[in-house]
Amino acid sequence: MTKPNILAQVSAAIVGAAASVAPSIVEVASHRSLASGFIWRKGLIVTADEALSEEGEILVELANGTQSQASVVGRDPSTDIALLRVDDADAPLLVTSQEPIQAGALVVVASAANSAPLVSFGGALCVGPAWRSARGGKIDARIELGLRLPRRAEGGLAVSPEGAVLGMVVRGPRQRTFVIPSSTIERVASLLSKHGEVPRGYLGLGLHQVAVTGGGQGAIVMSVDPNGPGVAGGVQQGDVIVRWNGDAMPTVSSLAMALDSQSIGQIVSLAIRRAGADFETTVTIATRPGG
Repeated sequence: MTKPNILAQVSAAIVGAAASVAPSIVEVASHRSLASGFIWRKGLIVTADEALSEEGEILVELANGTQSQASVVGRDPSTDIALLRVDDADAPLLVTSQEPIQAGALVVVASAANSAPLVSFGGALCVGPAWRSARGGKIDARIELGLRLPRRAEGGLAVSPEGAVLGMVVRGPRQRTFVIPSSTIERVASLLSKHGEVPRGYLGLGLHQVAVTGGGQGAIVMSVDPNGPGVAGGVQQGDVIVRWNGDAMPTVSSLAMALDSQSIGQIVSLAIRRAGADFETTVTIATRPGG
């Protein structure tokens, strides 16, 4: 009896995984930039924001060879997600993985280049909890792949050997390859489709980090938006915020990152020092004007 050829089985699994998402994969050409993308919903395509030019027309080639001009629905540099509209783009709804990926698991990358599939594979180099990008976007899981991603493959799909979509592949610093998880794409693309942008939280306060007498860090209020939520909470210019929800005051930069779309509507308690006296107030985080 002939023993099963393990390499042939692995090869077949890779081919099958790429074929399962092939109808959704597209090529994206913008000014001096070539990348991949995928059909997220009928008429809507997700691609990597970093791979999309800021100017000029955008052409999308579908899996069937049809080329169409795309328009930008919205972009979120903080999560590297851009949403495009191509009215004739349609494909079966992608099946996303419901199981957390494990480090060492095999991952297939399905992209497109030169009107043909572009396929590679590698292991999940490391897997970790949610994190924030350098631009403050919340990424629901940290997944780094042990493969080098060609620029034209950026915006393609990371797929399990069973054909379930793990997320979108993007290029990170020092030529590292990351996966933007499907849950992050679903959240951000939904906001982009509704608002054209990802709303950000807003305190209406201009803050500058300072050292607090007695130790620790605080934030001095340099300016107050007269129509913002801070003034409604009684915060004044010159106040020093020393605690945030009972905890040490975060740095101004980390606070700016934390004011994402999920923070909108939250009520936070602020411990404030004013002219040597301490008191507490509450502020309801609003939506930043103009996103």
